[in-house]
Amino acid sequence: MRLAYYPGCSLDATAIEYGMSTQKMAKLLDIDLWEIPDWSCCGASSAHQTDHLLAISLPARNLAIAEREGLDVLAPCAACYNRMRATEYEVRASAKTRSQVEEALGMPYQAAHSTISVLELLDARYGLDNLAARVTNPLKGMTPACYYGCLLVRPVAVTGFDDPENPQSMDRIMKTLGASPVDWAFKTECCGAGLGVTQTDICLEMTYQILRNAKEAGADSIVTACPVCHLNLDMRQKAIEKKYQTQFNLPVYYVTELVAIACGAEPPAVGANRHFVEAVSIFQQLPAKAKAMEEAAAQAAKAGKGAAKAKAAKPAGESEEPAADEDAGLALARKLYDDESKAAQLAEILKQEPARAEKLAEMLEQDKSKALKVADALLAKKAKEKSAGEEGNKA
Repeated sequence: MRLAYYPGCSLDATAIEYGMSTQKMAKLLDIDLWEIPDWSCCGASSAHQTDHLLAISLPARNLAIAEREGLDVLAPCAACYNRMRATEYEVRASAKTRSQVEEALGMPYQAAHSTISVLELLDARYGLDNLAARVTNPLKGMTPACYYGCLLVRPVAVTGFDDPENPQSMDRIMKTLGASPVDWAFKTECCGAGLGVTQTDICLEMTYQILRNAKEAGADSIVTACPVCHLNLDMRQKAIEKKYQTQFNLPVYYVTELVAIACGAEPPAVGANRHFVEAVSIFQQLPAKAKAMEEAAAQAAKAGKGAAKAKAAKPAGESEEPAADEDAGLALARKLYDDESKAAQLAEILKQEPARAEKLAEMLEQDKSKALKVADALLAKKAKEKSAGEEGNKA
């Protein structure tokens, strides 16, 4: 597999571990990365706040060079990825925009190829079966919280490769490596990095909530694919612990670091020894942790068999208490909607997707307005699917 490679400004600087591990991962997986010659800044995150044509022309220059080689582009940085996908989207949607961009660049650009993230590369392009075949040092016993942040899966029209509220691609990658990612509610919450300089207290509060939720969910680490998110979660963690009088001690990894380590690389070779929160000793602790998890699972299975036997031994006709409240989804929906029709529609969706129902319930406890927005989005998506189905039947 050959891809054009766009490292962007951070992978050789503040996110040097991301650059090191991406290159190492590619070598271990036999992926040929052709670094775009004379690549230039994509404009994130200031260009789109100043001039629209500049904001799409800056990424387009790099994309045009890759297009000339007939290659799709791998952009590991979430911000670079988002800006490049936005450019592709706009150029494909408007002949006028394409003409303006080509004039600004002084070279042709058709947006005939695509920019992909590391998650798309591993989950879809390379494939999880192929990845599993390369794993020589499985991360069994590790329980990371997969943190996607706000740029990788939004907006859907621009990125569109995963669920914007409950993405799973990174989780699948971690499972393929042998880890057991936790189920948690903050995987797409903004970490507040954009406020890191101007309103640091707000930034610290937002990052604190992410760290707290991950820890409470049972995470022993956090894995991300965004340099800015990584910097926030890793570099600011000690300051957050001091401010909120708590202890997290959660090492923060780039997804490429863990892939490379699971495929045989030593942690220092991918920069894991460069982190602010110590991030190497965890790998020495995994065998013991994996054994403890296996023993706990065996005990749970034994207890489950005992409960099944007791249930089977009950006299015929003896009533049983329900395992769970069958109306839980409707009760949750009614907390969000006074309209009984909307509540019933949402309850039906949640009945089919229990994991989403659990996430929505957690969200409701913390922020009802956000939970309501998610619920509205679910209803809108369902209505769109129904409308598409009816149109298809008419055709």
